[in-house]
Amino acid sequence: MRLRPVSEEDLDIFRRFRTEPGLIGLDWTGFKDAREPARQFAVDGFLGPDGGRLMVEDDQLTAGYVAWSRRDFGNPATTGCWEIGIALLPDWRGRGLGWRAQAVLCDYLFTHTPVQRIQAGTHPENIAEQKSLVKAGFRLDGVIRACEFRAGRWRDGHLYSRLRDDPAPEHGSPVP
Repeated sequence: MRLRPVSEEDLDIFRRFRTEPGLIGLDWTGFKDAREPARQFAVDGFLGPDGGRLMVEDDQLTAGYVAWSRRDFGNPATTGCWEIGIALLPDWRGRGLGWRAQAVLCDYLFTHTPVQRIQAGTHPENIAEQKSLVKAGFRLDGVIRACEFRAGRWRDGHLYSRLRDDPAPEHGSPVP
């Protein structure tokens, strides 16, 4: 498993996640502009100062992507953190790829940025992602009540975090 920058050939995957109901699982929030990924790619190649995306590859095949974006608590110069997420194509789920990709992404962000905290949210019913986050070195911070409007109603979420000084899991993948 490795992470690599997004290429133009990857844009179709982002279009699919925006236009195919159910492809992204519980995170489906309705149809989105299929041209937006190409516009964003043209601006910064999905590697901007406030976030980015890297492709997840296994055996030289694209399995999905990981993403990060800046979140601030108080003074952004001293208390900002990254929030990460992952989207794998259905054929790649349940193979242990997700936790390794998230662990490698954390290692990458801790190596190349000064943040102290990386966080990730998930749905209470997404037990597989909760286990994946724990395996990737995250700890449950708690339940965030009514944080997301999905499928016609407000829903709770689970927030996990990993701090710079927390033990990193052994994942056997190179850190870019």
